[in-house]
Amino acid sequence: MKKNILIVPGDGIGQEVTTVGKKVLDRIAEKYGHEFSYDEALIGHAAIEATGVPLPDESLEKMRKSDAVLFGAVGHPKYDNDPSAKVRPEQGLLKMRKELGLYANLRPIKLFDELLSASSIKPEILKGADILFFRELTGDIYFGEKGRKDNGDTAFDVAQYSRFEVERIARKAFEAAMTRGKKLCSVDKANVIETSRLWREVVQQVAKEYPEVEVEHQFVDATAMLLIKDPKRFDVVVTANLFGDILTDEASQIAGSMGMLASASVGDGTGVYEPIHGSAHDITGKGVANPMASVLSAALLLDISFGMKQESEDVIQAVDQVLKAGFRTGDIADAATPKEKILGTDAIGEEILKRI
Repeated sequence: MKKNILIVPGDGIGQEVTTVGKKVLDRIAEKYGHEFSYDEALIGHAAIEATGVPLPDESLEKMRKSDAVLFGAVGHPKYDNDPSAKVRPEQGLLKMRKELGLYANLRPIKLFDELLSASSIKPEILKGADILFFRELTGDIYFGEKGRKDNGDTAFDVAQYSRFEVERIARKAFEAAMTRGKKLCSVDKANVIETSRLWREVVQQVAKEYPEVEVEHQFVDATAMLLIKDPKRFDVVVTANLFGDILTDEASQIAGSMGMLASASVGDGTGVYEPIHGSAHDITGKGVANPMASVLSAALLLDISFGMKQESEDVIQAVDQVLKAGFRTGDIADAATPKEKILGTDAIGEEILKRI
């Protein structure tokens, strides 16, 4: 099979982890006789420095023409500490999602048993947790009207959803639930927010098309508590953009570290696959970043965009075997991990490659 893959490293540790993800894709191509060709594109702070804009037209065009995108991260501290900056790296990320129609963000929260001790949550609460989040990605407060008034002393961000936007993400979540445990939790804040009332109304309507799926509606604050108290109660979770952003970062503790969480952003065209951990400038260039979220994102890419389920499973199993062998990066190591088993980005990548 011949496929064109666009590598978009972005900022911070994005460059380091996508390098490992690409090596994994190369190993899969070699093993199975596929032909993967690659190109690269700029986004975020790196793009601003080179072109003055966070997502150049050339990058967007390359994304549209590729079969899939392996993405790194965007962000830089200089913008975090300057609220007045008009051009920001994250604008490139939002534009990419909007222009490519990436309305569904899939975040599997999969716990490898070897990492039970890496989380701050008790192992007996965690063991067996396996959650698939569907986060709506192109609506909500991130894309609504925003601005300042009263001479800049009052700021506003408008949250907005249409029936169509909720229906399409809900259907994707219900379809996934049918292939898993046939349980779906829809998360909103319908007791006080009008967009959440529409959200709940639409999910209830779509649920009629899937009578086999057990549906639960939870307020976002209750869900935040239950994710820590009883994560095993969840199977498929569907929620709005802002709530999904926050809840999936919280859920990273179920997996032990953000460095272990992959994601897929999909719609009707090119899919984008990325770790959820961000640019992590505090460790950039130190060679210690955990590349496993990028590797697992590559596994999602193989499965979802290319239909290569066996190849995807090979990658996941290789990560599992590395963990079973006791190897760790610093973010998932504990006091009992021997120093010689704590590896840097490239070294743990090599251990994964050996096992594919």
